[in-house]
Amino acid sequence: MTAVTANSDAPVLLDLPPLDAAHFARIEDKVAALMRTRSDVVAMQGEALLPLEACIRSAVRPGSTALNIITGPYGETFGGWLRSCGAEVVTISAPFTGAVEPQQVAEALRARPEIDFVSLVHAEAATGNTNPVAEIGAVVREHGALLMLDAVASVGAEPMLTDEWGVDLCVIGGQKALAGPAGVSVASVSARAWERIAANEQAPRRSYLSLLDWKERWIDGGRAALPHAPAQLEMLALEQAVDRIEAEGLDAAIARHRAAAAAIRAGVQVLGGPVPYVIRDEDAAPAATTLRAPASLDAREVVSAALSADGSVPVQTGGGALAKEMIRVNHYGRAADRGVVLASLAALAAGLRALGAAVDEEAAAGAAGRAWDEVIAAH
Repeated sequence: MTAVTANSDAPVLLDLPPLDAAHFARIEDKVAALMRTRSDVVAMQGEALLPLEACIRSAVRPGSTALNIITGPYGETFGGWLRSCGAEVVTISAPFTGAVEPQQVAEALRARPEIDFVSLVHAEAATGNTNPVAEIGAVVREHGALLMLDAVASVGAEPMLTDEWGVDLCVIGGQKALAGPAGVSVASVSARAWERIAANEQAPRRSYLSLLDWKERWIDGGRAALPHAPAQLEMLALEQAVDRIEAEGLDAAIARHRAAAAAIRAGVQVLGGPVPYVIRDEDAAPAATTLRAPASLDAREVVSAALSADGSVPVQTGGGALAKEMIRVNHYGRAADRGVVLASLAALAAGLRALGAAVDEEAAAGAAGRAWDEVIAAH
């Protein structure tokens, strides 16, 4: 048998002391503070699609009416889950070039007073837009419906006031602006949401999707005994990610993400070729910027050429049907960095130039640098 020799430079990931219930609960409390909520939080042992589906299947009952707001691919996913729960789904779709307006939500609720559940994505990294949750939350709360928010791409990148905004079910993940793990995620559940879930006979029980199981076996027991073996490495990584944001200062982290978005948008405006896919600055997500490729070029070719120039930059094509026309520049987490943003613009310039496009890389770098500095100085 060949002996296995550990790499002395690698982090120690094995033979860790057990993650006990008290430590698990402390991590949940740190995340709740980051989410600005006093509601119960449940740290689920999987990627954020797990608690998102769990929230819908727990709170939506057959025969109910739900409003699903679509500003990107995740909203489309929610619609499928809502229908499979037996709900009638009213849909608001906003162009991926912008955000949904609170007035649209108010009109939909007035037209269908029986709507009792609203699903919304805060920021869509895939399409680069963000929605005005505070204003939408006020409209939904006045109507009396539950509001579920996907805040995976927004937490740590833009303000998120779960309780103040009236969000009943809020889901976050660690893998974007927090620069943490993808294998664990958290849902906050308001008292109103728990009441709805408890009254839903179709809510999952004895299931990985069951929020009620977590409540009864973990929360109601005073969080004294874990219901199963935790995903230890992921939970510890999530704690470190939250601690790092706290050490930096949440406001500083938000400013860094805003600066990155402003810099990319300003640089592209003078680079020549691509233009911002999201039209208005106020609708642009701080976590990622999407660009519309020049009509004469395929976005896939532009991205390939850019990565050939610098394979380290966080540049990719849009997903699915958007792949031919959309370029996506990610600037979340550690990529919300002045140097990374400038390198991304330089790689795009090199890729466009290789494909025969005329670009002004120097002007783009200058505009991006000034935009970054203005945002940070204002902070």
